[in-house]
Amino acid sequence: MINTKKLVCGLALAVVLTAGLRMARAEGQPETIKGYVLDSACAFTKGLKKPISAECATACAKAGSPLVILTDNRTIYWPTSDATPAQGQNDRLIEFAAKRVVVTGKVYQRAGSRAVVIATIQAEK
Repeated sequence: MINTKKLVCGLALAVVLTAGLRMARAEGQPETIKGYVLDSACAFTKGLKKPISAECATACAKAGSPLVILTDNRTIYWPTSDATPAQGQNDRLIEFAAKRVVVTGKVYQRAGSRAVVIATIQAEK
């Protein structure tokens, strides 16, 4: 009987801790990200380490492909909005197409994906 109580208490604690960790992730963590701005199609389907050209990234963005930020370790961040309804971020990013940037903002992680709500963005010096 005592072992059953310990097991139930242990499982309950594990559930509470897991829920707490998930809630903490949902709040977003402030981070600084450095990387290239390129279109998401090239980031995923071409396996690029850097953009082909500003013209290519701009053309893809204007055709509707979301721009993303690709870091040196090949992590892809999806710029997103915390507004409701959400707003696309290409207008903020297009001037930086194929350039290296420094972005500050809140990073959210879910199921292996990363998104950033951009607070500031500037060309990397």
